[in-house]
Amino acid sequence: MTRSRCLVLALLAFVLCSAVDAAPLPPPPPLAAKGWVLLDATSGRVIAGQKENERLDPASLTKLMTSYAVFHALKEGKLKLEQEVPVSEHAWRVGGATSDGSTSYLPIHSRVRVVDAIQGMIVQSGNDATIVLAEAIGGSEQTFVTMMNQYAQQLGLAGTHFMNSAGLPDPQHYTTARDIAMLGAALVREFPEYYKWFSQREFTYNKIRQFNRNGLLDRDPSVDGIKTGHTDAAGFCLASSAQRDGMRLVAVVMGAASAKAREDASETLLGYGFNFFETKRLYAAAQRVGQAHVYKVGDPVPVVVHGAVYSTAPRGDLANAKAELLLNPKLVAPLAAATPVGHLKVTLGDALLADVPVYPATAVEPGNLFRRLIDTVRLWFS
Repeated sequence: MTRSRCLVLALLAFVLCSAVDAAPLPPPPPLAAKGWVLLDATSGRVIAGQKENERLDPASLTKLMTSYAVFHALKEGKLKLEQEVPVSEHAWRVGGATSDGSTSYLPIHSRVRVVDAIQGMIVQSGNDATIVLAEAIGGSEQTFVTMMNQYAQQLGLAGTHFMNSAGLPDPQHYTTARDIAMLGAALVREFPEYYKWFSQREFTYNKIRQFNRNGLLDRDPSVDGIKTGHTDAAGFCLASSAQRDGMRLVAVVMGAASAKAREDASETLLGYGFNFFETKRLYAAAQRVGQAHVYKVGDPVPVVVHGAVYSTAPRGDLANAKAELLLNPKLVAPLAAATPVGHLKVTLGDALLADVPVYPATAVEPGNLFRRLIDTVRLWFS
């Protein structure tokens, strides 16, 4: 659809004041890992990264997508926390007793509550608990994996493909640091009621005490998740998230040399983001951002953004941000309130901070007969 520029907003509403000099911005710190990224969870901006779009073995970071699918099943009522589900021989053998990976020590042919299996999967990174949940939702692990890949597509994780639910090595099982960061942000955003398990320090099941392997939970009180991963092929991986002063960051480090190295790198990344960047709300949900001329209507029509618009930039730089309202040409009533009529673009120099659709504040009905006739003629000659 052709779009025309019809209104320029000189400065954002929240910075109607003189610009301030920004502090110097150092480059991102060098990190020893195969790939890493730092993402603001609210605005979605990648603050820093290295090989963040390179396909890598995710190991148990896979369980973030398994968790995402499990949380969907809980929210949709397809699974209940107190529901008991069976421990199949496949879950016990592949993910438990004979597995080289992590286990939650679930006895074969026993039954386990969903809430216990979730904690076994997240806190202990139990492969057996993970497969139990996959089979409970999908009927088989392979069917569940199909669901995982469908969710990956819905989230726009273009560099991701799963072959199993637990993160066991496979040439066709891969993801990217950026995709994992986007997935972590989605978990925080969509499932705040379940996200609490990612900060749980320990879990006891069947009289066996199991500990969370994310050492950042003890090193930094602002860190509240998310998940570790490790295989010989993948190296040491960590997706971490922290919140300070209302700003939430997600750091993903993949392929570090040790558990300490992944924690040190993640801590460094989070510190860099919080120290040198800020995230602000540019517009509130349903806030008016301008007005549009609509044919067959007498008065200008107010236009709004539907959701809140946030942006991330180096500290102090947002004072220089500019917004431009770009409206579609030849808007004609009637218009539903859900019909996009253009978009709002926010820039900082050459950098695009936000680009969101705008809508009529309310449904737009045609005016009186005279107005409709006049504008019909105008449309013929425009």
